[in-house]
Amino acid sequence: MSGRDLFCQPRRFGRGAALTLVFASVLVAGAATGALPGDGRRSAAGETREVPPAGHARDVTRAAQEAAAVGKSPMEAAERAVSRSGDRWAAVYSAGEYEEFEESLDGRYTGVGLWARRDAQGRIEVTEVRPGSPAAGAGIRPGDRLRSVDGHVVDGRPVTEVVSLLRGDATDAAAGTTVTLGLQRGPRAWRETLRRVLLSTDPVTVRHATGGAVVIRISAFTKGVGDAVRSAVRAAPAGAGIVLDLRGNSGGLVAEATATASVFLDGGLVATYDVDGDQRALHADPGGDTDRPLVALVDGGTMSAAELLTGALQDRGRAVVVGSRTFGKGSVQMPSELPDGSVAELTVGHYRTPSGRAVDGTGITPDLEVTHGALERAETVLGGLGDPS
Repeated sequence: MSGRDLFCQPRRFGRGAALTLVFASVLVAGAATGALPGDGRRSAAGETREVPPAGHARDVTRAAQEAAAVGKSPMEAAERAVSRSGDRWAAVYSAGEYEEFEESLDGRYTGVGLWARRDAQGRIEVTEVRPGSPAAGAGIRPGDRLRSVDGHVVDGRPVTEVVSLLRGDATDAAAGTTVTLGLQRGPRAWRETLRRVLLSTDPVTVRHATGGAVVIRISAFTKGVGDAVRSAVRAAPAGAGIVLDLRGNSGGLVAEATATASVFLDGGLVATYDVDGDQRALHADPGGDTDRPLVALVDGGTMSAAELLTGALQDRGRAVVVGSRTFGKGSVQMPSELPDGSVAELTVGHYRTPSGRAVDGTGITPDLEVTHGALERAETVLGGLGDPS
């Protein structure tokens, strides 16, 4: 396995802890990571984060190698070293988990077809059910409350932990295995046993608003998203403005975020980032559509590669950003293969927007902050930008 730069959320904090995969708001898939082009393979905003000590990646690799030399588990040694390092975004994967992770970046994942969120009281609520999925077949509806997964009470747990339970990460559960959900709808409480299946995602959806705007929603930056967005823009009526809805988009492949930036920019800088002090840059391809009015819609669930795209469009004066402050995940991870085939993803640097703004721990502040009716407000702003002709 060769290295690859990653802007990613942690999938594993120690053996048996939560894994997060490609979609933060999709419980069946988990949260997104972001992968930068480069070496081959692929907290609330405002929180202060410690930068891991220089050389900690070597320390983790060395610990794994020393464990292997004396017949101990390299993966467990790496997890202990990561815990000592203070690298909050680090992750250690088994070989099988990393393979699933890469599949999810291809837009495939194992799950039951639920979208959900945690409310202010810590309760997990179903927000959407994928048509044709096991969850839909069981009659689960948006608004239902998820109380437990295989007997584990989920109230108060981070969504990432609920993801881990739903996927069966502790046992590397595959498609065909079952999971029992405790659910509640009003006064009615019941259990459903569902069979996990392999699902594919449609990360780009397009709709035409009544006012003539085209709303392009990107749920995650998996393979092919840049091309899908380009096709949607080319198919839009002449003169129609675009609302690029990035709410809840927790990242993905940064190559795809850069390709999406190229749809709206005529070349130029998208972001800079560093890897162990080595400065690098991402650039848009020339020839993007720079004429259509563009609004980027964001919220606190907009993370990582989605923040990179937002920052580029805002700094380059290409889009008006509407919504609430983004998450603030701007660190760079790189994966390293360990002697037993497991993989450690470790923080090696941070990225900045074209104007030099750091994102990690601060997020991106919209040009127009809106908490309620954000999409309607975005469409209003778009109408005020005028006819590009």
